[in-house]
Amino acid sequence: MRRPLRTLRQVIKAVVLDIGGVLEWTPSTGHVEQWEAALGLEPDGLHRTMDDVWQGGRLGTLTEAQVEAAFAERLGLSPADLDAFMTGFWDEYLGSPNTELIEWFGGLRRRCRTGIVSNSFVGAREREQERYGFEDLTEVIVYSHEVGMAKPDPAIYALVCRRLEVAPEEAVFLDDRQAAVEGAESIGMTGILFRDNGQAIAAIEALLGPG
Repeated sequence: MRRPLRTLRQVIKAVVLDIGGVLEWTPSTGHVEQWEAALGLEPDGLHRTMDDVWQGGRLGTLTEAQVEAAFAERLGLSPADLDAFMTGFWDEYLGSPNTELIEWFGGLRRRCRTGIVSNSFVGAREREQERYGFEDLTEVIVYSHEVGMAKPDPAIYALVCRRLEVAPEEAVFLDDRQAAVEGAESIGMTGILFRDNGQAIAAIEALLGPG
């Protein structure tokens, strides 16, 4: 007797989103360029000077206090300048809320598991919770600075799937960077490149089906 054909579409049980450029609108404010000009640095000089510090903050190998101390020492910032620099940094980092997507994403918890994976920076969880309440929005948040790995490392996607208790094939991931989408796809997740709210919501809703 012939066995019935299996469905080609895996049931989606979890939706995982990025933060910057997806749940938050984060256009450049010119913060770095303004400080490069003020400090007499070449274009991209600030990033080159602080590259290891950016990396340490992103992967959590430095504390927030160590990051600030490194900026003050290497850039020769006074306490007042350091405060202004970090205020501008966080204003650009946090951006503004993508309200439509946040509200839609919050409503998904009635239908499936939900999570967030973010290439973050030490101090981000507290600030994003205060401003946007992400911890109240979703079940699981994986911040790169807390787990010591970042997208597109396949391990960070495997981690969020484990925490959500779903197989990678049962999860869809949305990000605004192609490399991050491909990292998710490399472990079997369905990846969607974010272009705008309408496109992203429609694509995920099509995978979830009626809810």
